[in-house]
Amino acid sequence: MWNESSAKPCTRILFLQILLGVLLLGGVFLLAVNEDIATTQRTMVNTVNYVKEQCNRYSRIGLADESKSLMRIVESANQTAHRLEEATRPVSADFLHTCVKDCYVSGILLLDEAGNITAASEAADMAAFVHENLDSEALLNTAQYPEKRYAVRLFCPEGCYLDLAAVQRLDAPGIVVAYYHTPLDYINSFSLSISSLLSGYDPAENGTIVVSSGNEIIASNEESFIGENTDASAVLEEIRAAAVSDRLVSARENGVRYFGLMEHGRDVYVYAYLPQRAVFRTTPENMLFAMVIYLVILAAIRMVRWKTAQSYREEQLAIQKEYTEQLQLKNEQLYAAVEQADRANAAKTSFLSRMSHDIRTPLNGIIGLLEIDEAHAEDHALIRSNQKKMKVAAKHLLSLINDILQMSKLESGEVILSHEIIDLNQLARDILTIMEQRAAEAGITLRYEGGFERMEISRVYGSPLHLRQIFLNIYGNCIKYNKSCGRVETAVSCLGVADGRVTYRWVIRDTGIGMSKDFLQHIFTPFSQERSDSTRQGTGLGMAIVKSLIDEMQGTITIESEEGVGSVFTITLPFEIAAEQPQTEQPAPAKAKDISGLHLLLVEDNALNAEIAAALLADRGVSVELARDGSEAVRMFREAPAGTYAGIIMDIMMPVMDGLTATRAIRALERADAKTIPIIAMTANAFEEDARQCLAAGMNVHLAKPLCMEELVAILARLCA
Repeated sequence: MWNESSAKPCTRILFLQILLGVLLLGGVFLLAVNEDIATTQRTMVNTVNYVKEQCNRYSRIGLADESKSLMRIVESANQTAHRLEEATRPVSADFLHTCVKDCYVSGILLLDEAGNITAASEAADMAAFVHENLDSEALLNTAQYPEKRYAVRLFCPEGCYLDLAAVQRLDAPGIVVAYYHTPLDYINSFSLSISSLLSGYDPAENGTIVVSSGNEIIASNEESFIGENTDASAVLEEIRAAAVSDRLVSARENGVRYFGLMEHGRDVYVYAYLPQRAVFRTTPENMLFAMVIYLVILAAIRMVRWKTAQSYREEQLAIQKEYTEQLQLKNEQLYAAVEQADRANAAKTSFLSRMSHDIRTPLNGIIGLLEIDEAHAEDHALIRSNQKKMKVAAKHLLSLINDILQMSKLESGEVILSHEIIDLNQLARDILTIMEQRAAEAGITLRYEGGFERMEISRVYGSPLHLRQIFLNIYGNCIKYNKSCGRVETAVSCLGVADGRVTYRWVIRDTGIGMSKDFLQHIFTPFSQERSDSTRQGTGLGMAIVKSLIDEMQGTITIESEEGVGSVFTITLPFEIAAEQPQTEQPAPAKAKDISGLHLLLVEDNALNAEIAAALLADRGVSVELARDGSEAVRMFREAPAGTYAGIIMDIMMPVMDGLTATRAIRALERADAKTIPIIAMTANAFEEDARQCLAAGMNVHLAKPLCMEELVAILARLCA
């Protein structure tokens, strides 16, 4: 049963292979036949056209020669007539013989008006033929018309011809006849020229080529055909009967099939034909080649199938082994994923616990101090002291939130470094100025080796905001974790200049409490703290942010530390060098202006924030009108007369219409102050890209909440006062 069932598929496959082979051979046969016919047709058309053009060329040359010969014989007759007119003696045979020699003609005859010969000097072998053609009416009419000239080419029975001319006699009534005989040998040279043209065509390779004048074959590459009649060849008759130009036709003769064509020239017919075996000479080769290729393909397929069957068992074993290994690998990956998920959950729990602690701690302080103030409402000194403490706790809470958001944006790749010209020496001066007060409050000495002009190439391209963040974080840690009366020293050096870039290295050294070697291994991990129970506040995000920003700037940071001795931070950063700016005299800083009396439009949806802003501005003599959303702000500005508002303070996240859309709508209004009124963004959207969006919408300045009143007053004084 197994052999019978397995034999059926094999039989079907064999039948399909044979059928496919037959179809393939049939297709190859048709293509090869068509290609051979097309190739033969192109070759024969080119050959026949070439021979036809050459024959036409010979015919044109013959016609030109005939015209020249007739003109020359007419001139000879005219010359003889003039010599007769000038002669002083009677015409004699010697006189005419001299004229024959001088004019290079075969004979001259003098006729009376009736056409009778009165004198002659001519070749004896042509005399009879010439005399038979003197009775032409056109010839005899020349005696009556002095301006008439008669010329004709006469063909002799032997195949030769003579050119004959007649003019009126000038010395007496009558006709002067002159003729020139062209020998047969010269005439045959024309046919020899065509035959020589065909001598280069091999009948076996190029086929039989025949040139006929009428039905007479005058040239052929088969010499036996020359002089024969085309009616004697059945092939030529069938080709001529088909009368199809530039296309092969089929003809038969003596049981043999031929393919040929015919072209009609000026005076000749040109035939060309080949036997069938010569036309389809490549068809058997193409079929044999196709058969060989097909058999090779079948053999290759059978070999592949045989090898496939042989290796099937090995492949199955290999697949099973691979499956087992993959299953084991998947299990290992699953275990690793479970462990990673457990660690992530633990980290999340730890993070939430730490954030809960770190957020609740300042909130607890703020709430507790508020309760103390309520209980001691009459103790103004205590209230002022508590307010300062609440402000410190609130700033710490804001710093914690900013660090968390900054780390989140760094991890998601959303932080974009700016490309601005900065002065590194001035940047160092600004950073140290900011940190001096904190250092003084903690009793720490700051020292910057070499002064603030240490960097010779100080004008570079960079992101000043993020550079400040890096160094403020490091200096903040050096001060926070330092000892009483400790030091923080900074040394900067240039590592090299090449290809328009300069690389600087900062070494910041403190005399603080130091860090353990174990903690140094993961100091850049977010939320890492060596002493979670430390009395020093911290989120564990500062160094992670520093490392991420330095990596973005293609720099490096290394830390060396020893517990109880201190830490050394080494930062290396490359910068693109900016062109030097010519020194100009810096204008004196403008004095702060009074903003009292300003009337502003405040756009804020949060009632508490609106109340706080209005109260703080009122303390400085500024009156405000409140709009609860962007749509209301646009309406109020549109309806108010020009100059009503000195400026607009705009929140961003609002219902109905947000601040960005409202700003665009105000700027688009058809009134002059719509384009010039200062619009200040005051929003909790505190990141750099938020500031760019505000400026792009048409706002003048971006301020981040919580509100810094000193900064707002300075901006209002600059833009609105």
